This record gives sequence, C-alpha cells and structure tokens, in this order.
Amino acid sequence: MEGTDVLTEEQVTAHADEVVADWRASAAATGPADRAAAEAGVRLAYRRAGLAEPERVLWARSPREGVALVRALTDAGPSVREAVRSRPWAAARARLHEELGPAGWSAHWSATGGRLWETTEALVERIRRGLLDDLAGDGDRREAAAVRLVLLDAVLGQHDAPWLAAFSTEGAPLDGLALVARNAGWWWPLEEAAVVCERPVALHRDEAGRLDHGDGPALAFADGFALYAWRGMPVKAAFLAELAGLTPERIRTEENAELRRVMLEYYGYERYLADSGARPLHTDATGTLWRIDLDGDEPVVMVEVLNSTPEPDGTRRTYWLRVPPQTRTAREGVAWTFGLHPDVYAPVRET
Repeated sequence: MEGTDVLTEEQVTAHADEVVADWRASAAATGPADRAAAEAGVRLAYRRAGLAEPERVLWARSPREGVALVRALTDAGPSVREAVRSRPWAAARARLHEELGPAGWSAHWSATGGRLWETTEALVERIRRGLLDDLAGDGDRREAAAVRLVLLDAVLGQHDAPWLAAFSTEGAPLDGLALVARNAGWWWPLEEAAVVCERPVALHRDEAGRLDHGDGPALAFADGFALYAWRGMPVKAAFLAELAGLTPERIRTEENAELRRVMLEYYGYERYLADSGARPLHTDATGTLWRIDLDGDEPVVMVEVLNSTPEPDGTRRTYWLRVPPQTRTAREGVAWTFGLHPDVYAPVRET
C-alpha cells in the first residue's frame, strides 16, 4: 500500500477471504487442464528445487492412469518429490512460523488453509481409497502395498490448495507448484520424467462439501475412474441406479442399515410414511408424531408440523422434523428441535 506497509484488520481479513476463495475454486475445478501452463509449472518447480528439468512430461486422464503410468516407467529414474515438493514447503512453513510465532501461525492457518483443509483432505482420502479398491481390490497385499507407495509419491496438484492458500506463491520457492495446482490435478515428479493428471470431468458435493450425487458418479475422470457417493457415504453405481425404482418393501428388506438410511433419504420420509401405511403415535396442538420401525436399526421418529403462516395461495406447508427415537409426544419432539424441555416450550408466535 502506498505510504504504509501496515494493513488494517479488515484488509487482512478481506485478503484472506480472497485467497481462500481463489484456492477453493482451484481445488474444485473440473474440465481439461491447461497443459501448457501446467507443464511450465512442472519445469519451474524442478528448477526451484535445483534440479534439471524433466526430459518428458507425460499426461494421464486420471490418478488411476497416473499410477499405472508411473509403475510402467522403467527409465525415468527415482522420485524427486522430496526435493520438488517437501523441502520447499517445509522451508516456506518454517519462515512463516518464525515470522508469526506459534500463536500467529495458528491464527494465520485458521484464516487461510484451515478453511479448506477438512473437505479437501476428505476428498483426497476418498480418491486414495477408491484407487486402492480399483487397482488392488482383489486382496493382493503386495499389489496394495505397491499402489500405496506410488500414491505417497504423488504431488496433489489442485488438491494441495489448503497449503498453498497459507503461503505466498509469488516467486520462489512455491510458484512452480502453485502454477501446476491452478492448472492440473495430481502429478508425480521423477528424475527424468513427470507424470501429470487431468482434472476431473465432474464433481458433485453437498452443502457440507461431501461427495454427493444421486444420478451418477459424484466424482468422475475422463478414463472412467469414478467415485459414487450419497451425502458423503461411498456407494456402488448399481445401488444408485436402483434408487429411482425404490418401493417401501425394498427399503424394508435392505439388510444394510446405512444403505437403508440412504434409501429413506432419497425416497423421502413423508412419502415413505404415506406409502408404507404408517400410523401416528401421538397428536397434539404442535403436530403429529410418526414412527417407522426398521429391522436391525433404530426407528425413524418424525414430527409432522403444519406451518401456522399460510402460503400466498392460502395453503399451509407441512414440515417433517426428525427427532430422537425415544420421543413420545409431538410437543416433546418440537421442543427438542429448539433445545427445550417440553414443559417450557411455549412459543409466543409460531411461524
């Protein structure tokens, strides 16, 4: 800033918000990589590490293809991830930690990379598990161990966004890594070659940042590698395909309690109550309490509440509130949603 190097607290917060938003977009980016920019970033990262640029940059359509390509290379030399990624990052963190002190570093991380860490790390772990299942799912321990070793050598590209958000990426030592991360997916730096992955072609998540899609893969790559999930829970493609034709009987006969809950969420509790012939447990001025008993699982108990404020057309909307299984009255259930005991729940005005 002209005339001063001191930023106000509001300016610091605004800058952090801008940086986080920028890297959040990079972490969630889909579609074709900018290969020219990514390759320039790879070569710059090697130079920053004091290494000769790789003789070749090879592209893979997904991390699955990337793992296979790395394992097939016999003339590319060993991994140089330690020099290209680990050392520069450790140096950048040490400098910032020394500058800010322990408390300052903690606050800085919370305001920047910490805001992206949980959802991005969960996605990374989900991809790793999916790769292990896909490439070593037959129970071969040696194969699984070999795949894990290759995965540990990966630089995460766009999914390194949390850490990159915490550091300056203008100039040495992280500018090359940042350039790759903004333009491509995971990559493997080897002595004489680099293997770089395309970004996903599709990514679907819920409001909590979890993988979530009911009509196909939640994460998909161009080569067909894909992950299926419902509100963060891994599921099979065949299971999702079955959801459109669900019936109350099919839901009741599902033995897996977690999958049954997914079915209920997809089918809709209100619809299930109506189609399964459920009977109310209790009715009072606050609403109606319903219960669905499920084999091998806790019952689903819900309160049906009629909105006291009419819609523009004069109708009143019905809401369904899920409450603890031990709830015995509608008032008790509604009070629970407000964190109150039923004896003290007495709204002055209902909306």
